[in-house]
Amino acid sequence: MSPSEPAAPITQDVMTIPRKQDPSALPNLVGMTRDQLTEALTNVGIKEKQVKMRHGQIWQWLYVKGVQSFDEMTNLSKDIRATLAENFQIARPEIVTKQVSTDGTRKYLLRIQGGHEVEAVYIPETDRGTLCISSQVGCTLTCSFCHTGTQKLVRNLTVAEIVGQILIARDDLEEWDIAPGEKRLVSNIVLMGMGEPLYNTDNVRDAMKIAMDDSGIALSRRRITLSTSGIVPEIYRVGEEIGCMLAISFHATTDDVRDTLVPINRKHKIEELLQACRDYPRLSNAERITFEYVMLKDVNDSDEDARRLVKLIEGIPAKINLIPFNPWPGAPYERSSNNRIHKFADIVNAAGYSSPIRKPRGEDIMAACGQLKSATERARKSRAQMERGIEGL
Repeated sequence: MSPSEPAAPITQDVMTIPRKQDPSALPNLVGMTRDQLTEALTNVGIKEKQVKMRHGQIWQWLYVKGVQSFDEMTNLSKDIRATLAENFQIARPEIVTKQVSTDGTRKYLLRIQGGHEVEAVYIPETDRGTLCISSQVGCTLTCSFCHTGTQKLVRNLTVAEIVGQILIARDDLEEWDIAPGEKRLVSNIVLMGMGEPLYNTDNVRDAMKIAMDDSGIALSRRRITLSTSGIVPEIYRVGEEIGCMLAISFHATTDDVRDTLVPINRKHKIEELLQACRDYPRLSNAERITFEYVMLKDVNDSDEDARRLVKLIEGIPAKINLIPFNPWPGAPYERSSNNRIHKFADIVNAAGYSSPIRKPRGEDIMAACGQLKSATERARKSRAQMERGIEGL
């Protein structure tokens, strides 16, 4: 039975177990894995012979139709809808602000449970639409060139909060119940927003399995890219448990420089990181690892750096994304000149590696790579600075 078909009245497939509590405290159906949803339906009295069918219907309502209330699940009986409403919620993050760049990039400031806020960014391109999502509130890695890294880690995002970012974007873009083969606006997901995904591997894994589920959001694993600063043991888990594309936030060709730019390098050195890359499953020219390399003037942008880079990654099917540094207030670095970036790219290309120079997107709304940091956090810091200044008068 498809979600749009009317259902015959059913009165015997559910035994209502009433619960009276704050709706916001109810378990969220969004973010439940397949097994968790089955267990949840069983626990509220959906009879065993009905669970599989109801499970499939609810899954499609959540991830194909994008409904936000149980009343919209019209192929479920009123009794079942009432039971679901008494025991569960369908919750998404709340959009606090939406900014749209002159280049079409959209940045969402989202409020999640506990009043915390994270950011997600949608980037429209001619051949795809990429949604950059967050995995943590803040970040613990303190990469010195990254604005997000200046915000302290608060907590990991839940599965529901990660998946919810995808649902919010599809709501905003009015992209629900699209026909098979129709061009998708959200065609790619990149885990490159706030936080280090591999410090939240379990929740990221379960969220991406929901995103890849063929009966729901149905994104191919090859359209999902997880970016990590180099949490080596977790890279092996990603290869086994998610199987998505891998991007490495690399940014330096010597351990001394990378220790400063990406402090996790002090624990997992370049040699160890690159071995994990060589061991990543299904590596081929069709499934290459992406090495992200931010171009910092007089720090990591010399010809010698370019030659070291291609030597380091020799034998790894890879491409190198060169990222012009996106400045932010108080940043300790400057962007490499266009000539320097192009000379660096020429050396990498001559060695046989694709080396596209990423075009900065959404700079006017602080949505470019490395700039994500909640507006509220910035505002709080500004207010605190003003108050300290007033007190000092």
